[in-house]
Amino acid sequence: MLAALLCVGSLGCGIGSVPDPKQAALDYAALAERGDADGLYDMLSREAKKQYSIAEVRTIVKDEKSELAAIAKALREPGLKLKTEATVRYGDGEHAALTIESGEYRLRVADALPAESRTPVQALEQLRRVIARRSYAGLVRVLSPTTRAAMEEDLRSLVLGLEDPGGLDVDVTGDSAVVAVPGGHLVRLKRAGGVWHIEDFD
Repeated sequence: MLAALLCVGSLGCGIGSVPDPKQAALDYAALAERGDADGLYDMLSREAKKQYSIAEVRTIVKDEKSELAAIAKALREPGLKLKTEATVRYGDGEHAALTIESGEYRLRVADALPAESRTPVQALEQLRRVIARRSYAGLVRVLSPTTRAAMEEDLRSLVLGLEDPGGLDVDVTGDSAVVAVPGGHLVRLKRAGGVWHIEDFD
């Protein structure tokens, strides 16, 4: 829908440079009511303009005249409340969501402080981000309480079993080694260039 693509005011960096979203909404209402495709295209965000050409917007406006008229009417309803938000995207794909309250930017959602996932897609997005950051703390946060408790219990048991590594029986075969750790854990090691590395553990 065309309305979803519109940028109701571009946000500046300073508090004083934030445009009034209500005026932008009224401008959009006037353009929608007139079926002004060129004017609506000018209101699109840079990202939306990459997806839709002016010709495509003209076609959409032509096909959605009644819907645009209904939106224009709704935007003029008394008591209309508008919320100004901004999303900052970083080079690695992570983002922070900001909202404006009392003329000041406030952090709404940031990948470093993830909100609770309300959909499976959001949970998967958070999983991807914490893995990309190699964040153990972040990974623990996105797990279900049951899985988290089980994993923490396994790790706690492994830590206790490794309290005296020198007293464990290490079975070395060439450049590979296997260690049975108290608590039912098995640690596999591999040597490369004279240096031993943990290859796997359970």
